[in-house]
Amino acid sequence: MKNNVIEQYEQDENIMIQLYAQWCINHDLDPFALYQTAYPDQKTNDALASAIEETEKNVLEVDTETVIQVLQLFGNDHLAFVVSEIASKLK
Repeated sequence: MKNNVIEQYEQDENIMIQLYAQWCINHDLDPFALYQTAYPDQKTNDALASAIEETEKNVLEVDTETVIQVLQLFGNDHLAFVVSEIASKLK
């Protein structure tokens, strides 16, 4: 049961990363650059690199509010703030 919960969380987290990457690509933004703005002390993110590869193959329209809410749900408040700031500049 414990392993199933962990597995489900990891799958959900991957969906969050994919939504973020797709949103960035849809708006011609560099997902790594925004991530570095939010988390300057973190090194490269392998999960983000994988998500970016997938988003290049599969185009999906992602609403800004959805991305922000999903990022916040997973505790990525800094990244949600950066996305929110960029989104307000895109309008």
